[in-house]
Amino acid sequence: MPDRRLSVLISGGGIAGGALACLLAQGGHRVTVVERDQGIRSSGNPVDVRGDAFDVVERLNLVSRLQDAATSVRQLVFVDTAGQRLASMATRWSQDREVEVPRADLSAALVNAARDGADFRFDDTIFEIEADGHGVDVTFERAAPDRFDLVVGADGLHSTVRRLAFGPESDYLTDLGMYVATVRLQNALERADTVLMYNEPGAATALHPGTGKPIAAFMFRSTTQVNSRDADAAKELMTAVYGNAGWRAPELVAAYLAATDTYFDTVSRVRLPTWTKGLVTLLGDAASCVSLFGEGSSSAIQGAATLAESLDASPQNVPAALARYQAKHRTVTSRRQRGVPIASHLLVPASRAGITLRNSALRLARRR
Repeated sequence: MPDRRLSVLISGGGIAGGALACLLAQGGHRVTVVERDQGIRSSGNPVDVRGDAFDVVERLNLVSRLQDAATSVRQLVFVDTAGQRLASMATRWSQDREVEVPRADLSAALVNAARDGADFRFDDTIFEIEADGHGVDVTFERAAPDRFDLVVGADGLHSTVRRLAFGPESDYLTDLGMYVATVRLQNALERADTVLMYNEPGAATALHPGTGKPIAAFMFRSTTQVNSRDADAAKELMTAVYGNAGWRAPELVAAYLAATDTYFDTVSRVRLPTWTKGLVTLLGDAASCVSLFGEGSSSAIQGAATLAESLDASPQNVPAALARYQAKHRTVTSRRQRGVPIASHLLVPASRAGITLRNSALRLARRR
């Protein structure tokens, strides 16, 4: 009887890669994960696990662990320069079947669940990919070359696998004219269930309570082009944008400028006509960056489940499995991509009139 197990290389040990490794290992496949960082990667920024993604982590018996690591956030409150409430909105879709959890904790839970069935190679990355009709030869920066039945790029917005197999990042990534920056603070906030956000036209400053140590977040619109890896340029842009901002922005920006452990990146959209090229496919943000504010993690977990189910169903016909995965999951990512402009204008209105309209609409909605 033919061996129904596949040899799968996953590039990326974050949420998408960890979820897929766990699911494929459960199906008996031979799984290798290569991750350029020296340990489990991802920031502590909070992300949501809800909907079909919650069903997946429930099947993996991870709900109790995620609930233990979860934040207590239930609402987002928009404030004025004095910190007084202007409007608010609920942040949860379900009271008992969703969690908001630090990204690093979600990654760790998924990776640790996969460790017994997958080979994790940290501090390494893919250098070259050569695919034929029967497999993929992979050269690594550190490890010896190897051959796999399938390579999955789950390595994020700036995917190495996508660049090697599909072409330069500029062909598929569109800058949306926004930036996001975060920094972790030391002193706990007064309320653990509330995110506070202050807006000026084209710029938002937020305080998230996290799980003890709060997070300051900055989301702003700018036509200035900055390399996200250039820390000095990022700080210069932050100073220019928030130089005259109100509320607690001066204090929080100062904390960001003084910190060494920060996050800064453009808000970008990833779109490809196909996620698959031969026996190489993409997953998560590498395939379709769909969200600004944490929803991409649920999409990544859902996509991992769809890909694993497709491969389990026809391991002897990988191209057919990849076609089914893309056809099914693209309906999910396309819908979420269409919602990104709405979310961006809700949280970061471009004008003073937009801020006023947003707040009025939220107050009206709460009265109904």
